[in-house]
Amino acid sequence: MSFLIAFIVGGLICVIGQLWMDLTRSSITPAHILVGFVTAGAILSAFGLYQPLVDFAGAGATIPLSGFGHTLAQGAIRAVQQKGLLGAFTGGVEATAVGIATAVIFGYVTAVLFNPRS
Repeated sequence: MSFLIAFIVGGLICVIGQLWMDLTRSSITPAHILVGFVTAGAILSAFGLYQPLVDFAGAGATIPLSGFGHTLAQGAIRAVQQKGLLGAFTGGVEATAVGIATAVIFGYVTAVLFNPRS
């Protein structure tokens, strides 16, 4: 059942992004959607509204871009509690370092293995 809940919640988050692109003016790009979701996840996390969604949907809430914003915010909040104000700048990066490194490595491997068509 948890797989179904994760699928539905993750799918609904993606539907929101797709509707945002389809129903707004044509100058909205995928980069706008990316920044919007990461920012929304961080803001919802800061107000304590995203964690209940993570508890309910698991990977359905943590895998989309809003989950990345949530992780950034939680890392910064934890680091501020431990290290003070300097933690606001380092905590988010520490919390997401594995995901960022993985994206860079897989991006590099994909670029080496595959050639784009012209």
